[in-house]
Amino acid sequence: MNILITGANGQLGNEMRDLSVQHPSHTYFFSDITEPAASSASQPVSLVTHILDITDRAALEAFVGANKIDLIVNCAAYTNVDKAEEDEATARLINALAVENIGSLGTKVIHISTDYVFLGEGSVPCKESDPVNPQTAYGRTKLEGEQRLLAVNPEAVILRTAWLYSPYGNNFVKTMLRLGKERDELRVVNDQIGTPTYAADLAAAIFAVIEASVWQAGIYHFTNEGVCSWYDFTVEILRQAGVECQVTPILSSEYQYKTPRPHYSVLDKTKIKTTFGITIPEWEDGLKRCLMCNM
Repeated sequence: MNILITGANGQLGNEMRDLSVQHPSHTYFFSDITEPAASSASQPVSLVTHILDITDRAALEAFVGANKIDLIVNCAAYTNVDKAEEDEATARLINALAVENIGSLGTKVIHISTDYVFLGEGSVPCKESDPVNPQTAYGRTKLEGEQRLLAVNPEAVILRTAWLYSPYGNNFVKTMLRLGKERDELRVVNDQIGTPTYAADLAAAIFAVIEASVWQAGIYHFTNEGVCSWYDFTVEILRQAGVECQVTPILSSEYQYKTPRPHYSVLDKTKIKTTFGITIPEWEDGLKRCLMCNM
C-alpha cells in the first residue's frame, strides 16, 4: 500500500517513521505542516517529510490523488490542553475539521484520539462503548473529530490513547528527567490515575491494524498495560534513570491547573487485544525501552 502518515514530526509520527523500516512492503509518505526540527538531509528519500496542511482540503486531496494513497494514518493533532481553552477555534480546525477532510478522500483511515473524550471521574477502565462526556476544549474537539470522521467514513479505525511519551518532542517523561536533575524535590499529583503509553508501542499496534488479514473498522483503546498515578510514574522515571530527587505526592487541589485533568482515565484494551491478537507491554517495560534511547 501507499501510506500517508500525517503529523510525522510529532511523537507518534516519528515512531511510525522509525518502525516503517521494519515493514518495507509498503511505500510511506510522511507529512507535516512544517519541516522537522532536525535536518532531514541524512534520511533516506522515502523518509523525508512532505509539507502538507491537512486543514487545506484541496491541497490534501491533490496530494492523496497524485501519490495514489491507499491509507492515511492521522497522527496530527492540537494537543496543548491549556491553549485549546484559549483558542478552541484553532483546536477544532485541526482536531475536527481536518479529520473530516482526511476521512472524505475515499482512502482507509486510522485516526488517533484520546482519553479526554470521557468524563474522567470513574473507577473502572473505560470501554469503547461507554458514554463520552468531554470536560475540556481539547476533549470536545477530539470527540468532534471522531464523530465527523465516522460520518464521512464509517469504515475508519479510531485508536484512543493516553499519557503518550517518547524520545521525541516534549512530554512528561522528558520534563521529569530535566526537573529531577535541576531540583532537590518534585511535588507531583497522586490522585490522577491512568496508564503511560510509549509511542513506539502504539506505533506497533497501528502496524498490527494495517497488516491484519481483514480490515476491522471501529473504535479501539490502546495504552500500555498497568495503572499508576502521575506520582508513581515520576518515581519510576527517576528510579530507572538513576536520578536522585525527592518526589512528594500532592493532591490535584494543591496544583493550580488552568484546565481540569481527568482523575481516572484508564482505558479498557480488551477489544484491540482480542481483535488483532496483540500482546501489550507493561508501562514499566515501555518506559525502560524508551529511556534506553538516550533521552
